[in-house]
Amino acid sequence: MWLKQLSVLNFKNYTETSLDFLAQVNAFAGPNGAGKTNLLDAIHYLALCKSYFNPIDSQHIKKGEDWFMVQGEFDKDYASDTISCSLKKNQKKQFKKNKKDYPRLADHIGQFPLVMISPSDTSIVTDGSEERRKFMDNVISQTDNQYLDILIQYNKILLQRNTLLKQIREKGVFDVGLLEVLNLQLVEAGERIFSRRKQFMERFLPEFERYYAFLSTDAEQVALVYESPLMGQDFETLLRQSIDRDRALERTTQGIHKDDLLFTIHDGMVLKKFGSQGQQKSFLIALKLAQYSFLRACKQYKPLLLLDDIFDKLDEYRTRKLMQLVSEDEFGQIFLTDTNGERIKQIFDEIEKPIRIFEVKGGTVDV
Repeated sequence: MWLKQLSVLNFKNYTETSLDFLAQVNAFAGPNGAGKTNLLDAIHYLALCKSYFNPIDSQHIKKGEDWFMVQGEFDKDYASDTISCSLKKNQKKQFKKNKKDYPRLADHIGQFPLVMISPSDTSIVTDGSEERRKFMDNVISQTDNQYLDILIQYNKILLQRNTLLKQIREKGVFDVGLLEVLNLQLVEAGERIFSRRKQFMERFLPEFERYYAFLSTDAEQVALVYESPLMGQDFETLLRQSIDRDRALERTTQGIHKDDLLFTIHDGMVLKKFGSQGQQKSFLIALKLAQYSFLRACKQYKPLLLLDDIFDKLDEYRTRKLMQLVSEDEFGQIFLTDTNGERIKQIFDEIEKPIRIFEVKGGTVDV
């Protein structure tokens, strides 16, 4: 699978741009603020129906305009599909495949799998458990159409249960029957999500370890552990045992919404506290490369790989190792950004891989 062509209209800092790509490596070079990352984000829109960086769609409309449109032509299994995403102010986002609207955006997720590696990924290490759950959910959703529906259902039931817990405190009325119904619904959805996350981690972990060992040349031992309240006890029992605490705190304290990924280095030392910047970056890149490998195995074709500002975030040795790795046959089409076009050209000349470099200057692009 590869993206043959991209067009953007009134998207972020672009008025109108249309680009044709190589099936191998494509690079956007130019100064900071020129719009390189915006082009990667446009590709992300086409694959996953949303921005990688900002969930508010209306904020991607070019200043002074009332709408934006992103369109791309994908080649997969010797057939072409045209995907378009458009938004007018104060209207619903439209997403189309070959000019036909999707009944639901969720029906598109996973058709054109994509992995993005960006400086903003540090939040997976430094922020709370929600970011790590999002990482898991993003990967699984691209391979399992039902998973996203179950996750949405779980979150709706969780909200209803939390609302009921607040009402018990406010009104002094404890509707035991309604709580039991919500518990049963929450358990059914939660156990399915837990099972799917466990299966995912069993396949994902060996790939992560392989890529980290490659990037670090086996310099240190790291660990990635999936943690969940459901690991030690069934969900129904957990909800029953925690009801007094839930009532006191007015929220559900047990469930898969408390799941986390534990990142450690050097015999159990927490990566966030004890890992160097280089180790944290290598950890994140290994996570994303393992995500790529997992998607490729599930889909039986190669996802897109987007590398944002990688060259300035890694030392020269690790950068060259990474570029050699992603240029091999197990990877497909690649898009990357850098402030230095000559640096990109030199690296790919040395590893003898074709590359098309686009020069980006203030919302305009030259080949």
